[in-house]
Amino acid sequence: MSESPVSAPATSAAGTSTALIQAEGLCKYYGDFTAVENVSFSVARGSVTAFLGPNGAGKSTTMKILTGFLAPSAGHARIAGFDMDSQRIEASEVLGYLPENGPLYGDMTPGAYLRFIGEARGMAAGKLRNALERVASSCRIDEVWFKSIRKLSKGFRQRVCLAQAILHDPQVLILDEPTAGLDPNQIVLVRDLVKELAKDKTVLLSTHILQEVQAMADRVVMISEGRVVFQGTPGELVSGGKSIEDRFHELTKGVVA
Repeated sequence: MSESPVSAPATSAAGTSTALIQAEGLCKYYGDFTAVENVSFSVARGSVTAFLGPNGAGKSTTMKILTGFLAPSAGHARIAGFDMDSQRIEASEVLGYLPENGPLYGDMTPGAYLRFIGEARGMAAGKLRNALERVASSCRIDEVWFKSIRKLSKGFRQRVCLAQAILHDPQVLILDEPTAGLDPNQIVLVRDLVKELAKDKTVLLSTHILQEVQAMADRVVMISEGRVVFQGTPGELVSGGKSIEDRFHELTKGVVA
């Protein structure tokens, strides 16, 4: 079992990195407060990696650094080989990001909102039209396409947020708490959507729902108090007969998420 907090990026025979998401010694300080310290991990092409940790562990901070929304105090973040310090525009073309509280405009309809997102991305009219049809079907939001977003249930709003993340058909998806606040039926639906998307994308998702790890992920990165405390497969996480809940409490010093 591997519990090393640092892993070198996987490389191909030619020496080119096969990791589409790379965190290398990431640190973020706010005065005397340390949000994350020396966080290093990589997510290989085609992997679905779960990013676990209790509240305040540094998950969202790390994801904001990886997506270029926040600059690190030290270290480097790379998406598909693009350095997020200097190549954020190039990286945005291959990256889809669902923040914990997805940005939506309540007075718009899903159709108008997603068209606005596509135009902001500079998508050509024909490509955007096809993309809108694709996400309406894959995210199952056809029936609310012309309804005001503010009148939608949380489950539908979350699916609209997911649709904006995949509108440009990115190689990499970073999803921050994609099932937070949803009821059990909505969780199953979003979980199925993510599993379908993962067939041809590299996915990093944070979650408080430990069962999601075994349902969707092939790798786990766990963080506690700003530091990586576990990296490995779900099977390695629960080896020795312990439950995933027991291991979570053990590795995060019993802090409840």
